[in-house]
Amino acid sequence: MQPAADAPILFFDSGLGGLTVLGPTRALLPTAPIVYAADYAGLPYGQKSEAELAARVPALLGRLVERYQPRLAVIACNTASTIALAHVRAALDLPIVGTVPAIKPAAELTNSGVIGVLGTEATVRQPYVDDLSAKFAGDKIVLRHGSPGLVTGAEAKLRGEPVDPATIARAVAGLRDQPRGDAMDVIVLACTHFPLLTDELQAAVGPGVRLIDGAAGIARRIAHLTQGQGWPDAPAPGLAVFTRSADRPPPPLATLAPYGLDRIELI
Repeated sequence: MQPAADAPILFFDSGLGGLTVLGPTRALLPTAPIVYAADYAGLPYGQKSEAELAARVPALLGRLVERYQPRLAVIACNTASTIALAHVRAALDLPIVGTVPAIKPAAELTNSGVIGVLGTEATVRQPYVDDLSAKFAGDKIVLRHGSPGLVTGAEAKLRGEPVDPATIARAVAGLRDQPRGDAMDVIVLACTHFPLLTDELQAAVGPGVRLIDGAAGIARRIAHLTQGQGWPDAPAPGLAVFTRSADRPPPPLATLAPYGLDRIELI
């Protein structure tokens, strides 16, 4: 059965990183109703245990799906996807799109054979990343580094606050200081927050290193899965939903408006 035209696409992330996936999706599906959910009560995911996230993410997404009745849900978070995607798909009866590190395209782009994967601490230690590396970059050197500071920096940048250059430098050094790190010519931004810091990261690594992420591919996947479905004739106001956090208030609407989000709810 076809979903109603006003059935939204639900984007889910620990914070605002998933906006980097919402942006290219809006470009492909400009009138799609959107609910963007950020788990501020659980941020940062990258420093939580696998067991905690495997329980938290499906439970919270279940509540969101029941409340907003989306046609499709996007886990716009590499950490949540690499840990909880299978659990979510088993628990929910609707299409689920995950976000995984763009190791395959990185392996196709590299000339030196050395790839960096920059993510959260939880993402870079996942067997899922081992599997992607073995499958698509088995003949390459894949360096990994977990940088929780970049998540904090990205959230700060969206609030209009300055990004600490030392945070950028530490993240880059975490890859470059590893054996063969000086030969690295592609870095996978394996956290949806990190493309928000593309300018800062590119300045730090220099023009000889390409930064890639999977956002455009995820947007194309969403468009493919919803092909032929009905949409409103004009863009609908988007809703941003935040889990309540005592020490982290939602961002100002001005931060969210460029992504078509003009209402905020706390749950």
